[in-house]
Amino acid sequence: MASWITVKNIHEIQYQFLVRDNIPDYIKSKGGNAIFHVADEKEYWLKLKEKLSEEVSEFLEAESIEEMADVLEVIDAIFDYKKFDKQEVQKVKDKKASERGEFKIR
Repeated sequence: MASWITVKNIHEIQYQFLVRDNIPDYIKSKGGNAIFHVADEKEYWLKLKEKLSEEVSEFLEAESIEEMADVLEVIDAIFDYKKFDKQEVQKVKDKKASERGEFKIR
């Protein structure tokens, strides 16, 4: 399920962002009220790009393996949405590395 969610806290503040599939159920299990919406194609692509930016920013701040895992989760969702073949992307990456190098020498 690809959804974005509006979460109202006790102060009735609303947040709208793309969430993982199980988050609405988690909020409900904790006694919360999650109002969520399954995104259409256009919304989903927009929310994926926003989520990628958010997760990269969080990684840059925390530099943790957990934040990197979140970045990779969004990248995997982008692969699925755009129907990118991971092997083909790897070939393009390898070709660029062969022609231009990598980042190993620093």
